[in-house]
Amino acid sequence: MRAALLTCVSTWLFAWQPLAHGAPAVEVCFNYGCASRVEVVLAEDGLADVADVLAQATDADSERAAIARAVGMMQRLSAGQAPIAADRGGNYRDDDVEGRMDCIDHSTTTTRFLELMAARGWLRFHRVLAVERRAPYLVLQHFSAVIEEAAAPGPQAAAPVASAPLPDYIAPMLALCDCGDVLADIGPAVMLRPALEGAPVPGHNPGARFAVDSWFVDHGEPAVVLPLAEWLNGEGPNVQ
Repeated sequence: MRAALLTCVSTWLFAWQPLAHGAPAVEVCFNYGCASRVEVVLAEDGLADVADVLAQATDADSERAAIARAVGMMQRLSAGQAPIAADRGGNYRDDDVEGRMDCIDHSTTTTRFLELMAARGWLRFHRVLAVERRAPYLVLQHFSAVIEEAAAPGPQAAAPVASAPLPDYIAPMLALCDCGDVLADIGPAVMLRPALEGAPVPGHNPGARFAVDSWFVDHGEPAVVLPLAEWLNGEGPNVQ
């Protein structure tokens, strides 16, 4: 659905700092335009649940679905130390509520969540990019966290089955005889590595970019993930 033209109205400029590897704390901002900030220490058992969700991804598509869930999970983990549980999708349903989050709060905090996932090695099919902005009119601006599909991880190495190369004389000997049984014996060992290398990955599209927009949904729900080009064109849930 095309989002309403009135989205997150702001002209704030903002920045964030990448998280160091293994950092247990994330700065969460709220009350619109990052007016309020709280450094939240995320419990390791809760982070383990996030890691488990992301570990179940088998390709880029399933990792994006896992990322959507993981963002909501990290919001819930943060709610014990910041009042963001009061946040509702859009800007009007939680107007004037302590802990409300506009698109600047969401895009900044979600990017920090994503950076923590990446720093801990939980993202295998995506990398985290800078926050993106769409502005159909000068005074109407909306921001979102962004990820980019990365090159597919290499195939897992098979157990060594034929590490030594075949002697040079084997090939001409096989060509001169009826050696079906011999080929059957050595075939799996010889052909296993070529089969692993260069195998196409269905649906894989390195370089494709996606908005990860948690502003659209209530606190703790999975973020909306959609192609960045569609998001820039105004796509997304119709909330205000």
